[in-house]
Amino acid sequence: MYKVDLNCDMGESFGLYQMGNDEEIMPYITSANIACGFHAGDPHVMRRTVELAKKYGVGIGAHPGFPDLLGFGRRYMTCTPSEVKDYILYQVGALREFCAAEKVRIQHCKPHGALYMKAGEDKELARAILETMHRIDPEMIIFAMNQSEVIEEAIKMGVPFAREAYSDREHTETGSIILTRKGSEITDYDAMAQRVVRMVKEERVLTYDGKDAAIKADTICIHGDTPGAPKLAKKIVEALKENNIEVAPIHTIL
Repeated sequence: MYKVDLNCDMGESFGLYQMGNDEEIMPYITSANIACGFHAGDPHVMRRTVELAKKYGVGIGAHPGFPDLLGFGRRYMTCTPSEVKDYILYQVGALREFCAAEKVRIQHCKPHGALYMKAGEDKELARAILETMHRIDPEMIIFAMNQSEVIEEAIKMGVPFAREAYSDREHTETGSIILTRKGSEITDYDAMAQRVVRMVKEERVLTYDGKDAAIKADTICIHGDTPGAPKLAKKIVEALKENNIEVAPIHTIL
């Protein structure tokens, strides 16, 4: 039987600013990537998001980013590997204490935004992230795109990893994504759900430029701030179940 994890970036509200649809989406996903305060989130939001994930039995992941609150972590920053290690340790450490208070553990780590994309192309940065994760918890799973330096280094280091694909972003031939908000409005939920089914069962995806490319999907991302994300999440879960694909937290799949 096929299995796949559904993940979503969550806990990205802070102060008076509301981001995403956490409470609406949480019932449909199996892994939550929780912002740790550097690109979004605050202590109160982190606590509430951990509590919400625990309520629905959703696997908890750290979602650390560059220290870029104004740019929502999507601006590329020049940082040394040592600095990045400290950023990861600081953010994961904060989330770990909220998890400890609720007697749950951190299942995975998915770097956010520019940090995620840069690590996919920068071997030194990828290794810095992986070394810090391994130091915190050798069993923590790293989420990364297909054909990324993160996966290459994780294989060498023996760090558990999950290849990520996207339900609401366009892919390239390498399994990367097109970083744009243009066209993010959903017009055909059924078609997007069937694209996810195909990625899981056939390991293929139609790229942004019309090519049929190979892709491996251990976990599928649904962005919480995509317009219509809760409806898309529901459609994906329905389509997966109709095709005998089990939706489960990533630690039960790998």
